[in-house]
Amino acid sequence: MTQAIPLRPAAPLWVLMPALVLVPVLLLLPAIGHGGGWELVGQFLGAALQPSLDPTVLRSVLEGLGMTLGMALLGWAGSLVIGLSLGILSSRLVWRTCTGSAAAAAWIRRVLALPRSVHELLWGLALLQLVGLQPVVAVAAIALPFGALVARVVSDQLDALPTQGLEALRNSGAPAPAALLTALGPPLLPQVISYGGYRLECALRSATLLGVFGLGGLGTELRLTLQSLAFHELWTALWVLLAAMLSLESLVGWLRRRWSMPGRFALEQRSVGHQGREILLASLCLLPLLAGVAWALQVDPAALLRWDGMPPLPPPDWAAVMALPWPGLIANTLLLTALAACLAVGGAPLLLLLVQPWPWGRLALRGAWALGRLWPPPLTALLLLFVLKPGVLTGALALGLHNLGILGRLLLETAEGTGSAPQQALACAGSGPRLALLYGRFSPLARPYLAYGAYRADVILRESVVVGLVGATGLGSQLLESLSSFAFDQLLALTLAFATLTLVGEHLSDRARQRLTGPIH
Repeated sequence: MTQAIPLRPAAPLWVLMPALVLVPVLLLLPAIGHGGGWELVGQFLGAALQPSLDPTVLRSVLEGLGMTLGMALLGWAGSLVIGLSLGILSSRLVWRTCTGSAAAAAWIRRVLALPRSVHELLWGLALLQLVGLQPVVAVAAIALPFGALVARVVSDQLDALPTQGLEALRNSGAPAPAALLTALGPPLLPQVISYGGYRLECALRSATLLGVFGLGGLGTELRLTLQSLAFHELWTALWVLLAAMLSLESLVGWLRRRWSMPGRFALEQRSVGHQGREILLASLCLLPLLAGVAWALQVDPAALLRWDGMPPLPPPDWAAVMALPWPGLIANTLLLTALAACLAVGGAPLLLLLVQPWPWGRLALRGAWALGRLWPPPLTALLLLFVLKPGVLTGALALGLHNLGILGRLLLETAEGTGSAPQQALACAGSGPRLALLYGRFSPLARPYLAYGAYRADVILRESVVVGLVGATGLGSQLLESLSSFAFDQLLALTLAFATLTLVGEHLSDRARQRLTGPIH
């Protein structure tokens, strides 16, 4: 008796499976829509072609951009210092080499899990309550969670490096610190540079987001102009911010290619030593730039130690904490995350397939995705509220559009970087342009793209607090209510619940990525 072979979709079809969520989403949209704001949406889109060129507006936008870039640069630099230091301290390989036991690394990793599980917005709002409105608040709000994230990546990369060279140096009598630096420093450096460049782009988006919630910079300008319906001034700020972000992405991409791929420049007779000198020189030039930015923004790190006087807190009301609708809050947060992740992960390949026959399609998608990853999700949620009712679906759309821009850029750049021979062969064999793209380009990218999508779902879970703070139901919405009413017992419980969810999601995301490195079942 023959055993039936289960039918499974081909590997490239897996990247489209999350897009099936569009069916229920499109069915539910009419129920939450209202027609009162379509005229405002039309005015918003029309103003994109007529941004304000008033000198006062331009001056205000450039000042806000300078503050946002400064906060992002300082927060990014602080996160690298924190992340590299703690990443080395939390590496199992480093502890085993120096002490013979990796137990301390495990404890440090557990401690670092908490700061990285709390979104930078929550860090910013908490520090704002403690030290008041100061530029250092935004810098610390970026540096602390980003530093913990960098530490995790650095420690994982260190533990994954080959150890043959390290063992040879140790066997020859070299001391542990010198052996670690010599054997692991050169292979680790390109990975740190690549990831550090990505974190700089994230820092700019985070600095803009913090400004949306009142911590200064161009994000504040964006929110005020949107709330006052000054769409021409809004698009002035948006176009300027888009130009700055695309310029930063181009610069970071160029440096990443220059410093992360020494083999390419060996053809140009550039030695690894020359490359190292370039990196050292750039780092030395960065120090006075950081000092100048800190002076211009009046960033005082000592202010973090001077907490404003706060009135005596009432005793915790644990009955009120337990009375919160915990099942509904957690369920809505998870539903919001799942919807947004599916929209982003499945939407990127679906849109690429739809525009494939038209040469201008990819260019239009590049522009739309650039705006999507630039535009902060809370402002997207506010814009959607013109035509949709607040709720889980509205928040999921806001988060999904933002992350669609990030995943779309990744998929497009990765697809363009792979060989085009399979796609051309399928096209020559008579396949249509969409099928040739799907099976010729997406097939080898399916597993790594889904693995990154699993990581992005973990990020979306942390970001769900952002749209929750502007009306979407879930833990984020309740956090805002507790913060505005100074119910610190509820705030602490909600933050711990959110951190727990984030850590569980991080664990599940890691397991999903590990499974995706093997065959798709």
